[in-house]
Amino acid sequence: MAKKPVVIVTRKLPDVVETRLRELFDARLNDSDKPFRRAELIQALRSCEILVPTITDRLDASTLAEAGPNLKMIANYANGFDNIDITAALAKGLVVTNTPGVLTNDTADATMALILSVPRRFLEGAIALERGDFRGWAPTWMLGHRLGGKRLGIIGMGRIGEAVARRAKAFGLQIHYHNRKPVRAHVETDLEATYWENLDQMLARMDIVSVNCPHTPATHQMLSARRLKLLRPTAIVINTARGEIIDEEALAAMLEAGQIAGAGLDVYAREPAIDPRLLKAKNVVLLPHMASATIEGRIEMGEKVIINIKSFVDGHRPPDRVIPAML
Repeated sequence: MAKKPVVIVTRKLPDVVETRLRELFDARLNDSDKPFRRAELIQALRSCEILVPTITDRLDASTLAEAGPNLKMIANYANGFDNIDITAALAKGLVVTNTPGVLTNDTADATMALILSVPRRFLEGAIALERGDFRGWAPTWMLGHRLGGKRLGIIGMGRIGEAVARRAKAFGLQIHYHNRKPVRAHVETDLEATYWENLDQMLARMDIVSVNCPHTPATHQMLSARRLKLLRPTAIVINTARGEIIDEEALAAMLEAGQIAGAGLDVYAREPAIDPRLLKAKNVVLLPHMASATIEGRIEMGEKVIINIKSFVDGHRPPDRVIPAML
C-alpha cells in the first residue's frame, strides 16, 4: 500500500471534513484553531507534502522560499487566494488550488442583508431597543430610506456579483455594474443591468455601491480616497469581498464627516483590527467577516479541498487549480 501523503491543516475545520481528511491522508490537524505564527507556518511548509491554509495564513514569497523539498501542493481553504503569492508558488513548481463557487449564495445573502440593513437603520433600531430607548411607535422616529427605485452599482460581476444582482432586482433596485468586460447578453437582459466601463462615472451616479470583486494587485484600494469622493453624500458603500479593496482610512474619515450616508462592512483592511471611527459610527453596520459563515458552506469548502488533493495525489489535474490567467 502506498504511503499516505502528509497533509497539514492550519485551522480547525468542520468535524466531518477533518474525519474524511484523516481517512484519506496522513492529516495533521489544528485542534486549538489558533492561527499559525510565521515560524509555525514555515515549519509546516518544511514538514508536509500538502498544506491546507486559510485566508489568515500569509504565504508570501519569503515564507514560501522556506518550503521543504517534499512540498508539492497548497490546497487553499478559501474562495480567494490573495493570501498566497501565486507567482512565487508556481515558480517553485507548487500546485495551488482554491474552493470557488461554494460560497456564492451565502455571500450574496449577507450582502443583501447589509444592503437592507444600512438604509433602513435596522441595527440602530435593535440597539435602541436593547438600550430601552423605544417608547412606542412614532411617525418620525427611526426613519430610513426605501430600496425600490434606487441605483445599485456592483463592482465585480462574477458569480457573487451576479447573485447579488438577482436578489437586488427582486427588491426593486436598478442594477448597474463595473467589470473587466460585460457579462453575457442574456444575463444583462435578465437583470436589466447597465454596464459601466468607466468606474468613476458609475460611482458618481449610484445610491448604493457593493464591492464583490476579488482582491488582486489590480483591485487593491480600487475604491481609493479619490474615488470615494466621487460618491454622492447620500450614497452607501457595502463590502463583503476584501477590506484591502477600499481605502479604509478615507472611508472612515468620510463617514465621520458625514460625506457619505453609510456603510455595511464584513471585511477590513487590517483584520482583526478595525478603525475605531468605524466602530463608533451610527450609520455603519459592521459584521465580523461572517458573510460566508454557514455550516453547509464550510463543509462544501472542505469537500472541494479533499477532491483537489485526492485528484492531485492520484495523478490527475485538480479541478480548482489556480492558474496565471486567474490573476
